[in-house]
Amino acid sequence: MKHQSTLPTAIAVAELLNDSAVRVEAASVSRPAAAAKAPTLRLMGAFTATMLVVASMVGTGVFTTTGLLLEGIGSSPAVLLAWVFGGVIAFFGALSYAELVAALPRNGGEYQLLGRIFHPAVGFVAGWVSLVVGFSAPIAAAAIGFGVYFQAVVPGLNPLLSATLLIVLFSGIHAAHVTLGSGMQNLFTIAKVVVVLAFIGGGLALGDMGHIGHESPTETLGAVMSPAFAVGLIFVSFAYSGWNGAAYIAGEIKNPARSLPKALALGTGVVTLLYLGLNMVFMGAAPAEELSGTIDVGTVAATHLFGTQAGRALSGVISLLLVSSVSAMIMSGPRVYQAIGEDYRCFSFLKMRSGKTGPFYAILLQAVAAIIMLLTSSFDALLTYIGFTLSLSAGLTVIGVFVMRKREPDLPRPYRCWGYPVTPVLFILLSCWMVVFTLIEAPVVAVAGAVTVFSGLGVWAMARRFSTMEDVKES
Repeated sequence: MKHQSTLPTAIAVAELLNDSAVRVEAASVSRPAAAAKAPTLRLMGAFTATMLVVASMVGTGVFTTTGLLLEGIGSSPAVLLAWVFGGVIAFFGALSYAELVAALPRNGGEYQLLGRIFHPAVGFVAGWVSLVVGFSAPIAAAAIGFGVYFQAVVPGLNPLLSATLLIVLFSGIHAAHVTLGSGMQNLFTIAKVVVVLAFIGGGLALGDMGHIGHESPTETLGAVMSPAFAVGLIFVSFAYSGWNGAAYIAGEIKNPARSLPKALALGTGVVTLLYLGLNMVFMGAAPAEELSGTIDVGTVAATHLFGTQAGRALSGVISLLLVSSVSAMIMSGPRVYQAIGEDYRCFSFLKMRSGKTGPFYAILLQAVAAIIMLLTSSFDALLTYIGFTLSLSAGLTVIGVFVMRKREPDLPRPYRCWGYPVTPVLFILLSCWMVVFTLIEAPVVAVAGAVTVFSGLGVWAMARRFSTMEDVKES
């Protein structure tokens, strides 16, 4: 069954505000409101941060993109290499982010990092991208996936109804109490990892690795060097998105100097191994031509390996895995909006109101946006748009490692990027490779990205003017 899920519209409109977390500390904006913000309590440990990274990454992407990769690249070994490349890119990015967030441990991810490193406008646009393309859309996408898969467990249940209820339920949990939300997140993520490991173990034991193919190194190299491979990495980067998840809650992590680098690197490494195992099982379970172009590759693989009933059972299991993904994004996203609320008076309603409850209005805004997208979105080329946008934002953030080392050499750095300068340079080069080939193969993405950026700049200009006027009135 080649079903068309409503994943990318949900994913595309959420990355737009998720890629920003910057203090508006430029001389052009006075910020007595931001200066008066209450300190955030650090209630989450390294384990929760690592679980958040894992939960943010292991979701809809890995269960939907392998069939699309096979269709585009046409080489099973090259597809496996794409997952290896994606893991390496994400790991190098995590090492670079670890240096930045350990030195600047504040909620908001790219919003606060890019605003501090470059300019408040750059950070705000990243935050805008997060809201539109970074969180609300992926939440809607994962919730839709949950609804579709859960329908196999409870026949007749409307997928949109169950998806909506899931968003409402976990938004309420994370708004009610930070530590309660953390505990629920850890529980679901542990269950997710156990289930995925069990599926990998059973699949490797029963699958036929001969399905992966016996190409010559020359044929595989040709596939890897093709434009289709570079564009395919955009799909893979979507599946790996979330490797920077801990950066968004940096202000609530205990002992961030030690916990954040550990969470980013360990979480990304674990997920890379899980993804390689899953994709070996997918491609070892069925012929490539049967998987090619198929979105629900997990169900196809389980049906071949364990029978029709097992395929249905896996649908129920995947629905539970997606609960963890929804919960992780509901936890992370509002921390970006919260940081914006601390910096801009006109968005002050998004700030955290007390130490142990989540940022209620930020969570509410995100939930409303996600539900709107859930009811209006469809599955299409937005996957490319999302991966493209994320690559730009993450690449610019990693460039910030070099900028900060040159501009602020005396800034306390509890963690320094392993392999510097090689690892951040490789991340930037690989990201550029994906972006350039995407522009060549899918130029419409560039137009969509430009519209996104310029709309964010417009909102920033209005927010800055309004905040400045308010500050002048108070002074």
